[in-house]
Amino acid sequence: MLFISLIQVAYLVVFATMHSLLASKQVKSFAWRIFGPGMDRWYMTFFTIFAVITFLPLAIMLLLFPGRKLYVIRSPWRWLMVGVQLLSGAWLVKGFADSPHRFSISQQLSKSKETKPLMPRGVYCYVRDPFLISGLLGMLMTPFMTTRLLVTYLLASVYLYLGSLHWETRLLAQFGKEYVDYQKKLPRMIPWKGSQCPWIYKKWERK
Repeated sequence: MLFISLIQVAYLVVFATMHSLLASKQVKSFAWRIFGPGMDRWYMTFFTIFAVITFLPLAIMLLLFPGRKLYVIRSPWRWLMVGVQLLSGAWLVKGFADSPHRFSISQQLSKSKETKPLMPRGVYCYVRDPFLISGLLGMLMTPFMTTRLLVTYLLASVYLYLGSLHWETRLLAQFGKEYVDYQKKLPRMIPWKGSQCPWIYKKWERK
């Protein structure tokens, strides 16, 4: 079964590489040259659909060859963990809905000096990266574990964290000092400070 594990790891590496290429500035610049600013309306939809489709073979592989069982959480704790997973999924969806500053691709690539200010809303008033905490919680709260699922989760956790660093680098380049101030005020993924948007809006209204 070592062969199956090697295939799994290789597929994860290829998946992460394709995912990173589509998120790269070079590929976005190429798409922007062809489609113009209108790409904002469809690029993230395409990106999400592509990610889901390319993840399906890995999911099927894990179903067919799960590896050795490590543990299974029994009721009622199982349902509590599933509940946390559902909440983390809702937090993930809210992260997409509240994120025009994060996914405005045309603004990221525009050479114009007149860019829109950073105006976070919703979950971005609590954390800088809701996708990181929702992804990690979703994996941690899985009520069963196998050897191959554990390998998948470990590699996915590393990739999620590196992806978070990549996004922050991009947002720093896009918003400059505004994002530096935002970083100082909000935690990356655990919303322990409460909403910070009143402070942010008041600060920017004075400008």
